[in-house]
Amino acid sequence: MGKTIRLTMAQAVTHFLTKQMTVIDGQKLPIFGGVWAIFGHGNVAGIGEALYQVRDELTTYRAHNEQGMAHAAIAYAKASFRQRFMACTSSIGPGALNMVTAAGVAHVNRIPVLFLPGDVFANRAPDPVLQQIEDFGDGTVSANDAFRSVSRYFDRITRPEQIITALKRAMQVLTDPLDCGPVTLSLCQDVQAEAYDYPESFFEERIWTTRRPQPDADELAAAIALIRKAEKPVIIAGGGVLYSRATKELTEFAETHGVPVVVSQAGKSAIDERHPLALGSVGVTGTSAANAIAEDTDLIIAVGTRCQDFTTGSWALFKNEKLSILGLNIAAYDASKHDGRPLVCDAREGLKALSAGLAGWRAPAALLEKATQEKKIWIEAAAKALASTNAALPSDAQVIGAVTRTLGGENAISVCAAGGLPGELHKLWPATVPGSYHMEYGFSCMGYEIAGGLGTKMACPEKDVIVMVGDGSYMMLNSEIATSVMLGLKLNIVLLDNRGYGCINRLQMATGGANFNNLLKDSYHEVMPEIDFRAHAESMGAIAVKVASIAELEQAIEASKKNDRTSVFVIDTDPLITTDEGGHWWDVAVPEVSTRPQVNKARAAYEEARGAQRIR
Repeated sequence: MGKTIRLTMAQAVTHFLTKQMTVIDGQKLPIFGGVWAIFGHGNVAGIGEALYQVRDELTTYRAHNEQGMAHAAIAYAKASFRQRFMACTSSIGPGALNMVTAAGVAHVNRIPVLFLPGDVFANRAPDPVLQQIEDFGDGTVSANDAFRSVSRYFDRITRPEQIITALKRAMQVLTDPLDCGPVTLSLCQDVQAEAYDYPESFFEERIWTTRRPQPDADELAAAIALIRKAEKPVIIAGGGVLYSRATKELTEFAETHGVPVVVSQAGKSAIDERHPLALGSVGVTGTSAANAIAEDTDLIIAVGTRCQDFTTGSWALFKNEKLSILGLNIAAYDASKHDGRPLVCDAREGLKALSAGLAGWRAPAALLEKATQEKKIWIEAAAKALASTNAALPSDAQVIGAVTRTLGGENAISVCAAGGLPGELHKLWPATVPGSYHMEYGFSCMGYEIAGGLGTKMACPEKDVIVMVGDGSYMMLNSEIATSVMLGLKLNIVLLDNRGYGCINRLQMATGGANFNNLLKDSYHEVMPEIDFRAHAESMGAIAVKVASIAELEQAIEASKKNDRTSVFVIDTDPLITTDEGGHWWDVAVPEVSTRPQVNKARAAYEEARGAQRIR
């Protein structure tokens, strides 16, 4: 067996994590950017003590909420293009379950994060232990089984030697471009403290690099033939382009072959939106230019996208009866969606191989002419939406305009999640460099924004991180403002107060529903809440200001550039106004039977719209 070293299971975990490395731009770095920890009885004596011993090699960060710290870890990995990531540890019970929502975020978005929740005693002596959930029909179940459906790999460690194979498997999943996602190693709290003679070889340094599968020759030939026949092709670029670091190859492919590029939420910033062939966002929250090209396309070249419902307009966006789909994706599952012709490979390698095989081919000139015309129309519409205003209650778009005029540019990263803001930002945020647009919209998780901004700033400390958040999401999870101040990581938080859940209120109205239980004024109340967001943010150590207009917002943001810590800007906005141009129908089921004529009218419109859906 060779030389061994006697460590507790928890010590073995932390020592192992310190030895995992990666190489980025020629520089060797620890692949774990740190560990987020909130300690309780289920992990403080085991993993907590073990983290203390390696504190100089692996930084431990303290948060205020387990879901928040997990969101920060997810954002860190996303902002690092999945090249580096973090671990999160909590006690058993409520601490662990608080991380399950974040695990869902990581799973849907294919983001690596290592969850290390404490678990019940393997020896079952103190049974039930504090915070233990009892399953009266299965003695092997604990609260941590909730992680199973939202983990790419799950393991419960009931003996100290099991961590050897479990950690190796965890690293394979965390670094694999196909299986990438959250890993949960559920650490029984008594086993955390048990010692074992671990082989020294287990702690040898390991460098993990990106695997880049090449395209299959037959699939590549079929893909090239398919593109050569196309008259109106369009590229839909997804997050896989960014994670493959294939933005240069995407742009070169578009230029060489004259193919317009549209982007999903995850794919925005995969191409500089100032490029003539970049038509912006597509689908439900798409630009008019992107959707005009997409509606008429006869070939979707879907690169690194899972073709989510918002991207495809519930598969009602594409109107051409001759439509074909080419799925260039690392995952066969995604490449073959909706009867797509798969090209299963790394995005960067696939684009290079396709371009070489298409030597001399360009899309018809008429396609570029139409794209140019449509983009001009959209740019004019966007400029109007972003323009300054003296309105007492500006729109979300007008606030975005103020932010882009004062903090926008290549050094800025916009962070947001869920609600109406993602739709406006998807259309209007001027993403020019990879990673300058950071959106959690795969799971649409309210509360991600501020914690996500913190994780983004940790990954990109040199950037101006701008968190745009509505009052609804802010009220759900704001505690990591205090963490950002404590860590000396300055965020710029723009809080748009429309006094409720404005996005869902608009959807409620659009589907014939009465204004009910979304805006605060339409919810059951004895007294209307008057929340002083400025004072609240200040109480957590931020520098905060309440502004009364777009002009004041711009002045406040400009002045805040001298601030040494997180700055919060609160502005009242209109809950009903959105950018009319662009966008597309989305399949939200309307009741088939109702006593309200508004709902019946909406149902008739819904049934008519469903007729455009492509069932493949």
